[in-house]
Amino acid sequence: MDRAIGRLPKVALHDHLDGGLRAATVAELAAEAGHPLPAPGGALGDWFFDAADSGSLVRYLTTFEHTIAVMQTADQLRRVAREWVEDLAADGVVYGEARWAPEQHTRGGLSLPDAVAAVGAGLADGMAAAEAAGTPFVARQLVTSLRHTPPNPEVVELAVAGEHLVAGFDLAGPEDGFGAELHAASFARLRQTFTPFTVHAGEAAGVASIAGALHVGALRLGHGVRVVEDITRDASGYRLGPVARWVLDRRIPLEVSPSSNLQTGICGTVTEHPFGLLERLGFVVTVNCDNRLMSRTSSTRETELLVEAFGYGPADLERFATDAARAAFLPHEERERLVAEVIAPAYEGL
Repeated sequence: MDRAIGRLPKVALHDHLDGGLRAATVAELAAEAGHPLPAPGGALGDWFFDAADSGSLVRYLTTFEHTIAVMQTADQLRRVAREWVEDLAADGVVYGEARWAPEQHTRGGLSLPDAVAAVGAGLADGMAAAEAAGTPFVARQLVTSLRHTPPNPEVVELAVAGEHLVAGFDLAGPEDGFGAELHAASFARLRQTFTPFTVHAGEAAGVASIAGALHVGALRLGHGVRVVEDITRDASGYRLGPVARWVLDRRIPLEVSPSSNLQTGICGTVTEHPFGLLERLGFVVTVNCDNRLMSRTSSTRETELLVEAFGYGPADLERFATDAARAAFLPHEERERLVAEVIAPAYEGL
């Protein structure tokens, strides 16, 4: 089955636009913009991986200084978004949400709406290219705010408006010490307007961070794997604390990114990753890359790592893809069409 994983339909719920650039594109755009890079073009991909492979989320995040620097014009954003779609589609991904923080892309004079429009145009370009290549792809974008910066109502309103393929909102950035409640007004507006949102939680901080994301109404958890810290085991089996019980019972999807989690210190090996236990206990786990450039990975590779570590078969992979599709920030009818017409047929007979 391993050889077929690349061809099987996959869903990318947690894939950062500024973490999925091609190294060659970073080098080319940096040369055009006069931005100095820490390594020559041929070695740049290795530099991103090595710098991110530190065991620290804070250091991991510093690698984005170079990708964000080459995403400051409408043309740059449009190209990066187009290539984001093309690369995922070539890897067998059939639906993806590109998350990114528009406020980080205005140094060149772009307004927030113009930046979002440029990314939307690039996603549309990529979908057209993927369709022409025989690998149809549905792309959406999630506008993101950063935990450690003041809430920006304009970003929230871009999510509420839902234009340019915007499907929802995300909260990202340094997690420890910057609880989701600092953006309570943003989340109140999103709930008021029935705008879906996800929150990074349970990666660099533990159960309290997850609880904070749930308190503001997160529909999904970005990473969320430290929910295992609310699970204990005794002679009678596993016992779930109140946060873990809520996540399990309410079927809150976890946007899990195994390789990225290893890089930021969640665990030492994939076989030690919480994914295995969470899946066995019935949590809704989905497979993601987080940042393909920094983790030097792909959706196929992440899936292969989990298959090797935990022995998953076709039925498991179909469930992961189906659960992710049903957690997408799309209308119900579109999600079910994706499952019935794209995912399920690909697994028949496997």
